[in-house]
Amino acid sequence: MKQEKRKKRLAIAGCGFLGNILMDAWKNGLLPEYEIVGVLGRNEKRATFMAAKAGCPVCKNIQELLEQNPDYVAEMASVQLVREIAKPVLCHGANLVVLSVGAFAEEAFYEEISQVAREQGTHVHIASGAIGGFDVLRTISLMGQIKTEMVTHKGPVSLKNTPVFKESLLESQKEEEVFAGNTQEAIKLLPTKVNVSIAASLATAGTKKTNYSIVSVPGMTGDDHRITAEIEGVKAVVDIYSGTSAIAAWSVVALLKNLVSPIMF
Repeated sequence: MKQEKRKKRLAIAGCGFLGNILMDAWKNGLLPEYEIVGVLGRNEKRATFMAAKAGCPVCKNIQELLEQNPDYVAEMASVQLVREIAKPVLCHGANLVVLSVGAFAEEAFYEEISQVAREQGTHVHIASGAIGGFDVLRTISLMGQIKTEMVTHKGPVSLKNTPVFKESLLESQKEEEVFAGNTQEAIKLLPTKVNVSIAASLATAGTKKTNYSIVSVPGMTGDDHRITAEIEGVKAVVDIYSGTSAIAAWSVVALLKNLVSPIMF
């Protein structure tokens, strides 16, 4: 008689808008191979609300979360949280699903976590967030010296409270480039706005060699990310528009489904 397969134990770190999308996807039956074993959030009220959906514990810190013995911890919050929990999660024997991939723009941190994962036999899985095409981008990068460029178009309102914002953008009727550099420079300047650029650069030429620009577009809602990667004889263009950040959370759902699928994309 065939033995029933044990469900994977999933913990969620981050109890805001994105974390709740992941929780609701699980509750609605989209992740039947998993059980939610704990949530971690800075806001106790939000964490309690989210944990109630699964009937799981609210954990005050990463140590309490790891006491639930998760197979996977899904980070749904911030670059800072990734820096805080990555090493403890991997050393505990769990795998880490990362949404805030901007944490890996720092080469020393990237190398440290790579080494820890290698030694522990665990893995860091990077969600695609609001972009995609990692398969073809990585394939091209293996074929030769790759050139990667990325352009993000955003509405001026979404740039408020960032170093690149200026009031004149709200009145302007023309598109205006507000940042030009590489992706490593961009994430330092805009730690919550350009995680997608880090994901694209890690899949291709690296954070220092991926040219990146941000363009303010009058009246625009949402983000449009266009990635161009090419070597001699091969060129790929990935262009994705999203009017909501919800796509980032759904990319984690898709990743988790793929991890337990008998046929992997």
